[in-house]
Amino acid sequence: MTDAYVMINCDLGAEEDLAAKLRELEQVRDVFETIGTHDMMVVIQAENFEKVREIVSWNIQRLDKVRSTATLIKKDN
Repeated sequence: MTDAYVMINCDLGAEEDLAAKLRELEQVRDVFETIGTHDMMVVIQAENFEKVREIVSWNIQRLDKVRSTATLIKKDN
């Protein structure tokens, strides 16, 4: 399995509704608001790198009110 952390910037005030939509995605393990350069962080667990890319590109980035994302993928040792 591949773990990934997706930082999201969204429209002002959209965090609560966006978090609810993100929690509906099967591969999402956690969603929380953050303070700093990003508004939210999403923890994803997927079968592989390609599946992570698919989830971010097709499911997260296309949600209404998402302005930008940055993805970190956990490196296996």
